[in-house]
Amino acid sequence: MSLLIHTLKLELGMKLMTELSKIDRFDASWATIEKREGTSLKQLKSIATVRSVGASTRIEGSKMTDDEVAVLIEKLSISKLEERDEQEVIGYFEALDTIAENYESISISESQIKNLHKILMLHGDKDAWHRGNYKQVSNAVEANLVDGTKQIVFRTAEPGLETQDAMLQLFEWYNSDKETIPLVKAALFIYEFLSIHPFQDGNGRLSRLLGSLLLLKNGYSWIQYVSFEHEIESRKSEYYKVLMQTQRNRPGENVTDWLTFFISCLINIQEQLLAKLEESRTEQPVSQREKRILFFIQNHAGCGSSDIAKKLDMALPTVKKSLAELVLKGAITKEGQGKSTGYFVV
Repeated sequence: MSLLIHTLKLELGMKLMTELSKIDRFDASWATIEKREGTSLKQLKSIATVRSVGASTRIEGSKMTDDEVAVLIEKLSISKLEERDEQEVIGYFEALDTIAENYESISISESQIKNLHKILMLHGDKDAWHRGNYKQVSNAVEANLVDGTKQIVFRTAEPGLETQDAMLQLFEWYNSDKETIPLVKAALFIYEFLSIHPFQDGNGRLSRLLGSLLLLKNGYSWIQYVSFEHEIESRKSEYYKVLMQTQRNRPGENVTDWLTFFISCLINIQEQLLAKLEESRTEQPVSQREKRILFFIQNHAGCGSSDIAKKLDMALPTVKKSLAELVLKGAITKEGQGKSTGYFVV
């Protein structure tokens, strides 16, 4: 199926539709998973934040490892950010945290995007002249190669009216298009943002932040618990290659390859998230008492705490405490309230 979305051409074939459906099927089951995996998700979110900050800044040339990023974030209140890498890391962390806490109220608009850019570039002394404002000098997208040299990936919109008009049209399209699948809209918004490259610096980092923002605003809350940025970093050569090959035919280019890449990244990180949750569940120790309760629930699905206490000859407070632990470990789920509460093995 050939489509024209905004100014971009797209071939939405059966394979892509199947992959989009796969992501949405996962999303439909996420509410249950999120309810079950409370403790594990808190740990994963913390890990994902560090990996996202580290990966996204390294893509642009930072040398800081994830361990160094974690230490810097931990000591933020007492740190003096003198190094450029440190300034970029903390800027990204604060922008990502702003999105995580306020994504519902952040609109897809010029003022909000400029504000996120201001937060992203806040700690860089060299960025004071351009932070929060569209570019004043032409900028091409360059890739940092392994040998230390740079390669132009593609040309961008010229500063001034061309950039302002292109961004205005992008916002108008995104906010008025009610027909395009949300995941497709998110992918194309990011692609167009990168193509325009509206700010003097920080466009790559901001594009990945916008990816998280758009996914969260469209209900894909699981993106907080796994690093989309780390996936991009691990496929950095492919990322630049797809952008470069697609951009060659601008304007009116076919962006099917970009959408295919974007969706494959999401599917990969969904699989990583499920694997990490499974791993965390198997690592949770279960006591002998909890094993007895688990076995009972397996054979009496929907049973309540008083039934378990009576049948296993245990004190009710002890049973309730064990049930709460098993819910936190993700071994069982709790349904209903009060006397109608029942427990089920996952």
